Amino acid sequence: MVFLNRLERIFGRLAVPNLSLYLVVGQVAFWGLAMLGGFDLERIKLLPWAVRGGEVWRLFTFLLVPPNASPVFIAFAWYLFFLMGGALEEYWGVFRYNAFLFTGWLLTVMVAFFVPGYYASNLFLAGSVFLAFAFLNPDFEMMIFFILPLKIKWLALLQWLGYGFVLATGNWSARLGVLAAVGNFLLFFGRDLVQLVKTGRRRMETQARRRSDLRAEPEFRHRCHTCGKTDVTHPTMDFRYCSKCSGDEGYCQEHIFNHGHVKAPPPAAK
Repeated sequence: MVFLNRLERIFGRLAVPNLSLYLVVGQVAFWGLAMLGGFDLERIKLLPWAVRGGEVWRLFTFLLVPPNASPVFIAFAWYLFFLMGGALEEYWGVFRYNAFLFTGWLLTVMVAFFVPGYYASNLFLAGSVFLAFAFLNPDFEMMIFFILPLKIKWLALLQWLGYGFVLATGNWSARLGVLAAVGNFLLFFGRDLVQLVKTGRRRMETQARRRSDLRAEPEFRHRCHTCGKTDVTHPTMDFRYCSKCSGDEGYCQEHIFNHGHVKAPPPAAK
């Protein structure tokens, strides 16, 4: 983060506020052109072979390719990206959120040229925004089907499992896209993840020691109400019980005749 601080001092004035909104508006515009005007979205997708042939605009316009799904799902995806991107921008600041998206874009472009004959998708870049939001707000609740509340950390877990499935079964273009998204996430949250692992390990060790101490400590049968001595700490001592004390309190031989009697609390007023 020290490196980011230096970059922010130099380039902070160039950061674009509300970048998520601009990306959503751009996708809406191209989706509308495709639906109404017959615009071919293939012309703006990232195809490295085409970039090498001079179509350099594809390096940037692929960010404006809308999701390939039903209109309802697309609208929901745009809403989530706008909501979560805005939350990250407010949490990090404009420059750092720009840096997060720029890093994801750069990694996606770089890995795309390893398989120049395949189209690269912006889907995994949007996924990294979702994972970043879920990591910072794990208990944020979403209404599934507008009925079922579900914490976003479980949805993030499903996405991680989905990424694992793509890595195991997908083509190389999809695999590299996942690696770019995961790399972007790790660059910004790697230190936090390491700290969480260390904290969790210390917590587990502390709990294990406490359980071990509890198992090691034998139970007592008699305990002095006054001084706390037990038949475990003083096995040769006699313990007796006072008939005048409320609750049948026990005492060691030093305090059986030298203690204040425990009285029962008065009944509550009706």
